Amino acid sequence: MSNTLRGENKVHPTEETPYSAENGNAGKQNGNIDDEKDDKDKKKGGFIQFLKTNWKLVAIIVGIAAAIFILSIIIAVVVATSGDTVSLKTSYDYSEVIHKSILFYEAQRSGVLPETNRIPYRGDSALDDKGVNGEDLTGGWYDAGDHIKSTFPMAFSVAVLTWGYLEFKDAYEEAGETQNMLDCIRWGTDFLLKAHTAPNELYVQIAKKSVDHGYWGRPEEMTMNRTSFKVTTETPGSDVAGEVSAALAAASIIFADSDPDYANQLLDESKELFHFADNYRGFYKDSFPDISEAIYISGSKYEDEIAWAAIWLYKATGEEVYLNKSENEIPNMIGGRSWAFGWSQVDAGVHTLLYNLTGNSYYKKRVTRYVDEWLPGNAMPYTPKGLAFRNYWGSLRYASSTAFIALVAAESRVRRTPYRQFAKDQLHYILGDTGRSYVCGFGENPPVQPHHRSSSCPDLPEKCAWNSFGSPDPNPQILYGALVGGPDENDDYEDARADYYKNEVTLDYNAGMQSAVAGLLHLALTDQMP
Repeated sequence: MSNTLRGENKVHPTEETPYSAENGNAGKQNGNIDDEKDDKDKKKGGFIQFLKTNWKLVAIIVGIAAAIFILSIIIAVVVATSGDTVSLKTSYDYSEVIHKSILFYEAQRSGVLPETNRIPYRGDSALDDKGVNGEDLTGGWYDAGDHIKSTFPMAFSVAVLTWGYLEFKDAYEEAGETQNMLDCIRWGTDFLLKAHTAPNELYVQIAKKSVDHGYWGRPEEMTMNRTSFKVTTETPGSDVAGEVSAALAAASIIFADSDPDYANQLLDESKELFHFADNYRGFYKDSFPDISEAIYISGSKYEDEIAWAAIWLYKATGEEVYLNKSENEIPNMIGGRSWAFGWSQVDAGVHTLLYNLTGNSYYKKRVTRYVDEWLPGNAMPYTPKGLAFRNYWGSLRYASSTAFIALVAAESRVRRTPYRQFAKDQLHYILGDTGRSYVCGFGENPPVQPHHRSSSCPDLPEKCAWNSFGSPDPNPQILYGALVGGPDENDDYEDARADYYKNEVTLDYNAGMQSAVAGLLHLALTDQMP
């Protein structure tokens, strides 16, 4: 504010300024003062008389003024504290989606649950999960509708959830979910730290597929043996070790300020796992003693996970050695367009991060080559109602995870309008544009029979077994926030518990969807919605 506005340049008379007779007012000073005093007294008396005569009118005016003042304060407080996205004029309540998606991850928790547990039908479970030498492997998340814990997709989910939080933090603040999101990520990283039992050793799966899939019931009531599997220098797994390294490095960034000791632990173990993945190369599927027991089988290369780990370490540390490591893997990743962005193929994520951090036009071309294929009118087939359709098994995960990549790329000024429009169209398809929602407990006509054991069980003390699996009724418990697999290429979808292609739920399905929805909320908050 200028001095003129503040009045600091004005000249005011003071007691040290003598009255001058030269101004023509000599001899009149005292008389003028008396006249002014009489005028003031008359005006004061008239004002008092007005108040006495019109006191009711004055009271009404004062009351109205006070009410307006109080109302303005109330409105200001509501505007400042409200997380209601309706005021943003969005088609769907993105804050509600984020809130409920985090609840899904809480429903998937294994181990000893915290006192803050918000899922009433869940309790402590799998408390005997151990490594071959008795290492504590409790905690983490069950991967899907079953009760296997798989480190590979769990780590991918942590990395993508963390990435979405870093990119669109304002969305979590708007939704009032910042602390719940940090707790969500930490639940995942706590287990990943446990699974890393030595510098060159990582547990990758808890429970055999054949044993686990023979059971339908509550995780709290499991009694079967849960065998654990690990990768080592003799039986390496560069893909899964690289994935975990990436997740820990990414998470170290968000905890750097609030819990620096924890962030340093995450970063130290990320570096160890990166060196393990880089120096002892191999597929974890080749290290399984019996591949038929592996719930997830890795893709055709592991160089993308090594590059993924390296670029996250570069983002977390700023150390050029990791940027060089990531870029050195790029030639080994060349193989045409990325098929999808998912737990077994992270090329699109690597290229997007590399472009964001370096500005190298080569990486921009790789990003656009991937995302452009998904735009309407290009190579990706679309369903009649507008879903970009990659594959029949979990069709919605592919569209939502690519929508997330498109939104992040747009933040780096890559084809902003078409990429944001694509993401919005795909996510709105998921949330209800076709007349139904594909997110449990959200929107119009959501799924009520997700392929998910614990939510299919009635309240205790009723028993839960295969009769619950075969029940024609909705799941007794609502699995809030879970994204189901989705429709086929003709938009056909049957809400049937037995159909794990269309109705199973998984950690990685929700990771891309939740992060993409956060991106849409960010666009709404910044008035950039297409």
